Amino acid sequence: MTHRERVLTTLKRQAPDRVPVDLGGTLASTINIHAYRRLMAHLGFGADPPVAYLSRRSNSVLPDERLLSHLDVDCRAVILDNPDVNPERVLPDGSLYDEWGITWKHVGEGQHFINSDGPFYNQEPDPALVDKFAWPDPLDPGRFRTLHKQAETHRANTDAAIILVLGVGAVHQIQFMRGYADSLEDLIVAPDFVRAFMDRYVDFWVRVTERALQEVGDLVDVAMFGDDLGTQQGPVLSPALYRRLIKPYHVRMVQTVKRFNKPLLLHSCGSVAAFIPDFIEAGVDALHPVQVSAKDMDSAWLKREYGRDITFWGGIDTQRVLPTGTPAEVREEVRRRIADLGPGGGYVLGAVHNVQAEVPVENVLAMVEAAREFGRY
Repeated sequence: MTHRERVLTTLKRQAPDRVPVDLGGTLASTINIHAYRRLMAHLGFGADPPVAYLSRRSNSVLPDERLLSHLDVDCRAVILDNPDVNPERVLPDGSLYDEWGITWKHVGEGQHFINSDGPFYNQEPDPALVDKFAWPDPLDPGRFRTLHKQAETHRANTDAAIILVLGVGAVHQIQFMRGYADSLEDLIVAPDFVRAFMDRYVDFWVRVTERALQEVGDLVDVAMFGDDLGTQQGPVLSPALYRRLIKPYHVRMVQTVKRFNKPLLLHSCGSVAAFIPDFIEAGVDALHPVQVSAKDMDSAWLKREYGRDITFWGGIDTQRVLPTGTPAEVREEVRRRIADLGPGGGYVLGAVHNVQAEVPVENVLAMVEAAREFGRY
């Protein structure tokens, strides 16, 4: 069975020859640059390897093909580029500034950049703000310039499943442009502003996605986007509010991908169990990252309740086990998650979100090796 066949079989909730492994296939399942450099050096690929960022804001990389082949990883990512107009740039203080007018402050070497200012910060949530905003061009040619070459290279050189990494969802984007606290308050006190924003942003997202899939739809196997709806302790918003205000936009985004006959992988961090029936109804094929340390995210229960209808992707704890556990504990974590999520297919193994800077090389290797050991059907 090829790597592509293995992933696509899993997305149908059927059993492949082994559990597929993802490292570097999406914007939230790759590896921090510092952990990456240590891993490359340890494996003899050089102490200072060339770096291609998957996301500069999260200091995460597109892993070198030598590493992915060595680890027998099943997925490869294809990403949109910077636009020609207002590409992301570095400010004198080291912050980043993007085409949306969002400032991203660096919180420390090797760590994430956090949104600290944006075009709708500290303003009254008036729908007129949405109309006045200078919206970027979704068809800016810079976004798509290397897309076909990326996908074609993967298709020619590997038999991996190729994942098209799309722009973030509308919940993320309003948080980035408005600020987290205000954007959450707006869901209650300014729903007209939220709808006006999401109407325009999802219009933008759909046009980008359509153009990207017209470009590489014959070369990619899966499409994905991310929109976090959970915290460690529970959902960010009530399921009722989600259904009323957010879900229609998620349905539209998912159905845009489905028109091109591609499976949709949704990334949504935290405790999102309450939304899984809605994700399934919307047409989501797989859910990432399965944050097993969050409330109500017990992996065995999730599989029993929803495993017939959705594939689970991720599941290996990044809050404690990968950064601070021993290789033996990592091995046991992998065994447990495969036992919980793997029966009958429907599980792609990977870290819960990106492998962070402090994760030891030995634990990354233990995760991959244990997946081979315990993942056979």
